[in-house]
Formats: sequence, C-alpha cells, structure tokens
Amino acid sequence: MFADGGPLATAVDGFEVRHGQRRMAEAVARTFEDGGTLIAEAGTGTGKTLAYLVPAVLAGRRVLISTGTRTLQDQIFYKDLPALSRAMDREIRAAYMKGRTNYLCLHRFDRLREAEAALPDEEQRWLRMIAEWSAETATGDRAEIEDLPDDFALWSDMTATGEQCLGRECPRYNECFVTRMRERAAASDVVIVNHHLLCADAAVREGAFGEVIPECDLLVVDEAHQLEDVVTHYFGVALTAHRLEELDRDAGQALAALPPDEGVFAVQARMAVDEVVHAGRRLFDAARLLMRERSDSGDRMTLTPALAERLLEPGLAFQSVAEHAETLLRNRETVPEDLASLGARLSAARADIAVLLAADDARFVHYIETRGRSVSLRAAPIDVADLVRDTVIGTRSATVLTSATLTVAGSFDYMLGRLGTAGAETLCLPSEFDFTTQAVLFLPADMPDPRSPEFNRSAAWQIGEILERTDGRAFVLFTSYAAMREVHAVVSPRLAWPVLMQGTAPRTALLRDFRATPNAVLFATASFWQGVDVVGDTLSCVIIDRLPFASPGDPLIKARIDAIGRRGGNAFQDYQIPLATLTLLQGLGRLIRTRSDRGVLAILDPRLTRMGYGRRFLASLPPAPITSDLDAIRRFLS
Repeated sequence: MFADGGPLATAVDGFEVRHGQRRMAEAVARTFEDGGTLIAEAGTGTGKTLAYLVPAVLAGRRVLISTGTRTLQDQIFYKDLPALSRAMDREIRAAYMKGRTNYLCLHRFDRLREAEAALPDEEQRWLRMIAEWSAETATGDRAEIEDLPDDFALWSDMTATGEQCLGRECPRYNECFVTRMRERAAASDVVIVNHHLLCADAAVREGAFGEVIPECDLLVVDEAHQLEDVVTHYFGVALTAHRLEELDRDAGQALAALPPDEGVFAVQARMAVDEVVHAGRRLFDAARLLMRERSDSGDRMTLTPALAERLLEPGLAFQSVAEHAETLLRNRETVPEDLASLGARLSAARADIAVLLAADDARFVHYIETRGRSVSLRAAPIDVADLVRDTVIGTRSATVLTSATLTVAGSFDYMLGRLGTAGAETLCLPSEFDFTTQAVLFLPADMPDPRSPEFNRSAAWQIGEILERTDGRAFVLFTSYAAMREVHAVVSPRLAWPVLMQGTAPRTALLRDFRATPNAVLFATASFWQGVDVVGDTLSCVIIDRLPFASPGDPLIKARIDAIGRRGGNAFQDYQIPLATLTLLQGLGRLIRTRSDRGVLAILDPRLTRMGYGRRFLASLPPAPITSDLDAIRRFLS
C-alpha cells in the first residue's frame, strides 16, 4: 500500500512517500496481529492518519477509531476513508458516531409537540420545520439542519442523554436514530467516534442500557494526549443546576401526559419532584455560602471533610425527599416508561450525593464550582490510569494510542504513567518537516518575571514589535483570559492589522474570519492551543506569553500534586513540567502544518533561559534556530 508507485501514490492526491509513515503502519499492523498496546508519537507531517487507517481496513476485524476533535472525525470519514477506498478499489464500510445529544429523540420530540401551542411563535416554526425534516432524514443528526442556531435552547428538550434515554422500553425504540446509528456501526468495518463518546460509553457500560458503541476488539486513540482530561470528566460525579432543571422539566412533561383519571397521583408526584428541586437549591445555596466565605477561591473551591460536614444536613435532606419521590413514582402496579426513568434518575442522584459529600474518599477530589450564578458540586478521580487501562482499553486485544505530542524530552515515561500503560510498546517518529529552515524560535533577551505586574506591559510591547515584523498573520496565545484582555487593550490600538479576540464570537466563526481575513491577528486562550489547523501564509507566527503551567490552586491539579508527593515523588518534575511541556508543544504545533509553511515561534517567558528546568522545555521543542533579534524575524520571513 505504501510502496513507491503503489496504490496510495497513484490514487491519493498529494501523497508523498514518508519513511516515518511506513514505520508506523508496520508497527500498527503488527500490534493488531500480535495484540497488546502501542504508543506512537508521530510528529507533524508524518501522515499518521493513513498509517493507522490502512492496517485498520486490512485487519479483518471491526476497528474503533477515537479522535480528540470533530474536525479529525470529519477528515477521516469524509476525506481519508473515501480516498483509501479508491486506492484499494474496495468498499470500506464505515460508521460515524456522535454523542446522543446530536440526534433527535423521537419520543421526547413527540412529548414536546404535545405542548407546542404554549411555545412562542418562533419556536413553533422551528418545531414544524424539524417535524418535516424528521420524516425525511436517515440519521436524525442536527448537523443536517444547516440554519439551526448553535444555541437553539429547545434542542436539549428533543434529545436524550444517557440518563434520559428509556432504552428498549421506549415506544419509539425501533425507529430511534441512536438505535439505527448503532446498527450501522455494528455492520461496519471501521467505527469513528470522539473521545467524549468513547468515555461516555465506557462509563455507562455497567448499566442495563446506555452504551451505543458496538463491541470492537481493536482500538485506535488518536490525539491521545487529550484522553486523561476526558476520562477525568466522564468518570467523575456532579450535581448541577442544569441536571435538576432537566429533571424538573422532564417530570412536568411526563406527568402532563398521564390520563385525566391519574390527576391525584399527578399532583402528588408534582409536589414530590418540586420538593427535590427545592432541596437541591437549598444545597446549592449552602455551597454558594461556603464559596463566599472563601473570597480567594476563584470559581473552584476544594471541598474538605470539614467543609463537607457543613453541607451534610442539606445533602441528607435532598436524599430524603429524592427517596420519597422515587418511591412514589415506582410503587405502582403499572409505571409509564417516562416515570420509571425519572425514578432511576432520582436513585442515581441520591447515590451521587453520597459520593459528592464523602470528601474523605482519597480516590476523588471534591470541589464546588461556580459559573456565573450557577453552582455545582463535583467529584473527579485523581488518578485515572486504572480507569484508562481497565475500562477504556479494557479487554480489547490490541490498542494503539497516538498523537504528535506524547514524549517529554524524548521520553514516554510521563504519558505511560498517566494512562496506565506501563510495559506498552513505544514508537517515536520525528516530524517530517525541516524546522531548521521552516521556522525560527524567538526568545526575547530581557523580560521581567512572568509573575510580576510588569510582565504584561513588557509582553504587550514585544507582541506589538513582533506583529509589525510579521505583518500580522499571527495567533497570540495566553494562559489566562485576564492577561489576554490586558495585553489586547494595549496592543490592539497600535496595530494596522485586523484584530480578533476570543469571546467576541463563537470559536468556529473566529477561525473562519481569521482564515478569510488577510493579515489578521487572533488573541486567544486555551481552546485555541490545539485542534486548530490553518495552512499557508495566513498563519505565519505563533506567540505564547507564558509557559502553560496548570494552576496549582485548581482543586484537581492540587490533588494530583499532593498525591504524587504522598507517594514520595517530585510533582513539579514528574507532573507539572511534563504537562506544561505537552501543552506548549500543542500551541506551537499550530504553526507548521505542511512542508511549504514557514513561520516564527515566539515564547515570551524568560524562565526558558533563566531557570534550570527551562532546558527540559527547550529539549522538547522543534529544532528551529533561536534568536532574540527582532529584526531577524523580518529577514527570515522575507
């Protein structure tokens, strides 16, 4: 397949023979055949997607491919697999699976239409249009409705989360779009999901229903550097205001659908659910009070055993009324499916409260989180290595984990430990790009300490000077919103180039405008550090203000630091530096995407050259020539 003049070379536009791609394809094929786990770092330009797709198609067994972004899902399904099918002159049966909330739930849509007359005219218009589309669509995927706004609030009422899904008891189960999606996947050779669906599915497989991904003996996890964060999210526990609102709304719809002779029961059940919602709000009020007492806690505060004790009374009250409502809903001769589902959800909420208030459980970090006026209680697993190994990878015969950023200074030790894959085979393939000629690394000679008040002012001056020499065409990436806004306010008025800033428009709109606007400059934070692809001269410079160390004040980061310390490790060397290094490499990876790209990497943090640990960062960076001469930037680009 990868031979000079072979099927890929003759059928795939722009295909180039790459030694690293061949090595990776051979390693993936060997892993699929012999079993075990392969961790492969494939630098940008290696062509890693085809390197695992070809062995996947030839494996003769169903292969599950999980990506970190929807963009890569689209690329594999709509571009790479069709090209590979042409090259191999054979049909490749593939399925594209998204999370449940991307698909219309016919049963919940029916419930919503029963109350259509009470909705505003605009929402009624959308309901009628969605009803017409639902009769024609084969997938039920909301992406097919091009004009549907991203923030269309009513969509959440016509989809079903794993908690809301009635499963085989649903009256529309045989017509269900999620059921059909699963059937298509079960008949496919290649199943393409993203990490969120992979982990959500793994988290519910213990239950009676909820999983949507069919059994796949072979697994490829692309963009595997994101896996730890996604596993942490899906294997945690949370009680949020949104969860209570959904319970309240679903109860209202289910009770309204009862026949008139059930009026007394409907009133009793409505009152019982109202008590649950009110008890939840009282619990949130108590949590909010704790946050106010700790004015320095930011938007997250660790819930210590002592603080959890102060939430025990409202927590027990919530459990009591939830148990009463659950008993009322379930203790009937015939229980409609919607009400049985509500009972199960109340039972799950009671169990979750027990976990959330057990702040002495060393497996979890417990914390309170605020977003605007909303408060939630959360518990997240501190160490997910066992979860990745035993649940996400599980009993599959072969797993491949790959990304462009998995090593720190050439070592896989950090990632092997975080993902519980000690003993896995490793493969490190350098980038196919020539960074010695395609890039230059700018490190300013004199910058104040990044923790000092003077740093942002100095950074603003440096950024302005750099952008004048690059004619804009840059991402300016920050580790905090506050720094981004402060520097933007200083730099933006002096620039002759169009300036975009995160927060002023949706992420997709900002990227679209950046690509379409000559000489644009984008100021952004964490969400633009990875999964963004801008090819060519449109992006010729990436500027990063500080080394992206995770905040040690964040409850999860602090808990992981403390856990490493209790084991006798050095959290700064073993966790904080490797995590920051991989984040930095992802940010810098936005710049050089093809062999013809050229650009400037600029890191303004002086700790790279002043601190001993700076050498570890530099050892992981691409081998681009280093300069502190601003005018060298213009000479390089011209």
